Amino acid sequence: MADRGRTSLPIPDRAPAGLTTYDARDPDTKFPPIQPLRPPAGAPNVLLILLDDAGYGAMGTFGGPTSTPTADRLAAGGLTYNRFHVTALCAPSRQCLLTGRNHHAVGMGTITELATSAPGYSSLRPNSAAPLAQILTLNGYSTAQIGKCHEVPVWETSQLGPFSQWPTGGGGFEYFYGFLGAETNWYLPDLYQGTTPVEQPKTPEEGYHFDEDIADHAIEWVRQQKALMPDKPFFLYYAPAGTHAPHSCSKQWSDRYKGRFDTGWDALREEIFARQRQLGVIPQDAELTARPEAISAWAAVPDDLKAVLARQMEVYAGFMDHCDFQIGRVIDAIDELGILGDTLIIFINGDNGASAEAGPNGTFNWMIPLNGAADIETAEFMASRIDKFGTPEALNHFAVGWAWAMDTPYQWTKQIASHWGGTRQEAIVHWPSGFSGRGEMRTQFSHLVDVAATILDAAGIPEPDFVNGVQQMPLHGKSLVPSFHDANTPEHRETQYFEMLVNRGIYHKGWTACTIHSIPWVMTGQLPALDDDVWELYAPDDWSQSRDLSKQMPDKLHELQRLFLIEAVKYNVLPLDDRKAERFNPEIAGRPQLIRGNTQMLFSGMRGLAENIVLNVKNKSSAVTAQIVVPGGGAQGVIIAQGGMFGGWSLYARDGRPVYCYNLFGIQRFKIEGDRPIPPGEHQVRMEFAYDGGGLGQGGTVTLYVDGQQAGQGRVERTQPMVFSSDDKTDVGTDLGTRVSDDYGPGDPKFNGRIEWVQIDLGKDADDHDHLITAEERWQLAVARE
Repeated sequence: MADRGRTSLPIPDRAPAGLTTYDARDPDTKFPPIQPLRPPAGAPNVLLILLDDAGYGAMGTFGGPTSTPTADRLAAGGLTYNRFHVTALCAPSRQCLLTGRNHHAVGMGTITELATSAPGYSSLRPNSAAPLAQILTLNGYSTAQIGKCHEVPVWETSQLGPFSQWPTGGGGFEYFYGFLGAETNWYLPDLYQGTTPVEQPKTPEEGYHFDEDIADHAIEWVRQQKALMPDKPFFLYYAPAGTHAPHSCSKQWSDRYKGRFDTGWDALREEIFARQRQLGVIPQDAELTARPEAISAWAAVPDDLKAVLARQMEVYAGFMDHCDFQIGRVIDAIDELGILGDTLIIFINGDNGASAEAGPNGTFNWMIPLNGAADIETAEFMASRIDKFGTPEALNHFAVGWAWAMDTPYQWTKQIASHWGGTRQEAIVHWPSGFSGRGEMRTQFSHLVDVAATILDAAGIPEPDFVNGVQQMPLHGKSLVPSFHDANTPEHRETQYFEMLVNRGIYHKGWTACTIHSIPWVMTGQLPALDDDVWELYAPDDWSQSRDLSKQMPDKLHELQRLFLIEAVKYNVLPLDDRKAERFNPEIAGRPQLIRGNTQMLFSGMRGLAENIVLNVKNKSSAVTAQIVVPGGGAQGVIIAQGGMFGGWSLYARDGRPVYCYNLFGIQRFKIEGDRPIPPGEHQVRMEFAYDGGGLGQGGTVTLYVDGQQAGQGRVERTQPMVFSSDDKTDVGTDLGTRVSDDYGPGDPKFNGRIEWVQIDLGKDADDHDHLITAEERWQLAVARE
């Protein structure tokens, strides 16, 4: 198959030329044999590994405090790129990786949850940027994505799709197993196989962990692929999502580090820095950058917090070890098949710097800082739960100081695209049959957008001009293959812009100019005007961006500032958008909403509904009404639940009576119980929440009704303003995953009667004076929707 056919995908079918005979037995009947689609000869298997929220100084392989023998093995047998760059946030980095284009150019200027209608921030990948997996599939590769996927627009994540941006839809992969979104509960994940929700194979009590599960699936997929198509290479994108919050691993892993971090993050940075220089990860003349004023010195941490913070880091380190071990299992399986030498492995240490999003003290429940409610989590509260960190009973995340230490020797962390702490990583390339270098360092400036071009080059596949009839945007990356063979290969990238949440930077011929606009753990308050941001300037000989030259060289700074604007226009970075909380509201952001209006009807059996596809009951008055049939023995079980044990609400029956439970971050549960049982037969149960108003996260009065008659009343003193859960969803008739309420009892909390329908109403539509939804009202609603 000539390469000229590979520049337009799918490769056009061509009818055989020559004589057409009447009888197949005719000696002149000749047709060429059918040739299955395959890549060019010599194309390697490809294993692409991307860790999550692991900083430059996290892994022991690169001088960090964790034990990472799998990465050690790969680095010793391959090449390490110590000036590899990412985008400072997960979804944008992943879209760069999977398309070979800069993130704003493919609509992923930020995470999908904050998408706007601006082209650079829409989360919609244009069809002129076919993903790498699609290109490889259409060239004869077997393809699979296993692990995290954070590239699907939030309004397309329901069970009905559309699936055009899912991994096995427009993403180009033939197989997918994992989760959608930023993170999940590693013990009770929200799993999909292809586009179908699936249950995890065992429970947390039976030892389930997501990283082990996806390693099992990756091994199974590779073995099956080689058993059935041994002559066909594979492309496996393995994205374990370790070490993204919540930091979760068993005590078997975390207790290996008992006492290891008691000296704090300042001392840890010094240790990491010394090892980095010793290993040659950084130059001997590199400088360790100073601690920003916004991050406390360890000595200033209150004594009653130090043990808690040290435990946070122990769990993170154990989680990193555990993740590395599971990756090692996958690589061992490839080795056992005898194909490791012909497998190009690209191992990227992280999609951004370590995460400082949990704030100065870290958190026991990751949902708390995401809701801007850090004040609710006291040192006493966390200390009382210190033995639960890392277990299924926690959604813990470490403090800002540890994130800063994990990004040694650089300034800042994840989200801060202005500085290398947010955007610089190491990458390992391992390909025994592809190059002779072993244990060598490569210092060329490189970026995620280079990966797609590198893999295509290694496979001998040309960059396509057309895919599905659409002319393609050229790849923004260049192949790193020349540097595989020659450590002195000139850098191919002279210029690269960086932007995330209006933290901005520009690299040009070794120089960097950058400005910080916001820091991750501050969710509220007035941000400076864009033109008031203070820019810094760093010279080519300043490895770690430690000596600001902006005042000494203003002309050079202005030159780079202008260059940033030129690149920003070229790649759809403008308009700059520093709205944080506002962009969670789709009406303000301008992105589509799957559910519109003030009323939503749900039915029995509807489960696993993501938070963004159910009416938002936060920060407003609401009502939940259910038409149910109660069995003769009395009502029991969940009618509807949203969220889980770390935040959410549930309307259920206990001992025959209606109960409403509001779970505030797992710290406090407000329960309002009915004063009488629901009689057997068909009845209507209603909960009305009268919001106090006066801002976000306020409380309200809850009133329960049975058939329009008041049956109970109580208070919820405080609510969650932004999000209930990243993985626990809305279920009708049960409460899957973790449980909102702690009094359902053992076993499945399934409702023991029949649920005809559940209706959620907001605002004025929740104000029903007879506290009953009549048949006439349901008819009017149905007609209005026609």
